[in-house]
Amino acid sequence: MELSSVVDRLDEELRTADYADLDASANGLQVGPDEGEIERVAFAVDGVRETFEGAIAADADLLVVHHGLSWGGFDRVTGRTYDRIAPLIENDLALYVSHLPLDGHQALGNAAGVADLLDLEDRAPFGELGPEYIGQRGTVADPYAPADLRERLESTLETGGQPVQHLDFGPNEIADVAIVTGSGTDWLDEAVAADADALVTGEGKQKAYHEAREAGIHVFLAGHYATETFGVRSIRAVIEEWGLETTFLDVPTGL
Repeated sequence: MELSSVVDRLDEELRTADYADLDASANGLQVGPDEGEIERVAFAVDGVRETFEGAIAADADLLVVHHGLSWGGFDRVTGRTYDRIAPLIENDLALYVSHLPLDGHQALGNAAGVADLLDLEDRAPFGELGPEYIGQRGTVADPYAPADLRERLESTLETGGQPVQHLDFGPNEIADVAIVTGSGTDWLDEAVAADADALVTGEGKQKAYHEAREAGIHVFLAGHYATETFGVRSIRAVIEEWGLETTFLDVPTGL
């Protein structure tokens, strides 16, 4: 399949253009020629030297990641930036990036994957960012005890052996859950306003402790990497349906 065709189809599915003014990440094809033939696609959360080398070793023509190289552009391609980009150019490996579009996709996104994990029903977009959303919210038919929800996350997510942190300030039963993966505690007030019992995210900020305590809401910090493997895995399944070979590069950070 032509690289341009893969890129166009991904951009359309992920609505890449709709996030252009909202995301610091340069989403879409970040490195690669205008044309080229794609037979094998690798997937990873982070676009870094380790995953580039893994994709090259897997003989991939394209690497699809959630966290890419360009966050507002480059002043110079030198030093560490050069060292990261060089393997892509030297081995004709194209790089496609989807950051917030892959967070916000209500079927294929990271938050949707966590919602699947927690068996949430009656789902709705959550995590407002301008005209778009980067998360999801839903309810459970059988409410979780707080310790059980933490165990569910800890036992099934790729946390790199790290525990799920729990700010235990909410009700004794959790029926309504809001999700923003990665670094999502800035949406804690939105979760409170929506009467959510818990906010599930990846990593927190110092102020979140007191905000959660004062608001009476649970916050689960399950790891930035751990909450953001779902999107690239979902896109992998889509691309396999297009007849391309795929591989997933699992490089957990424990963070």
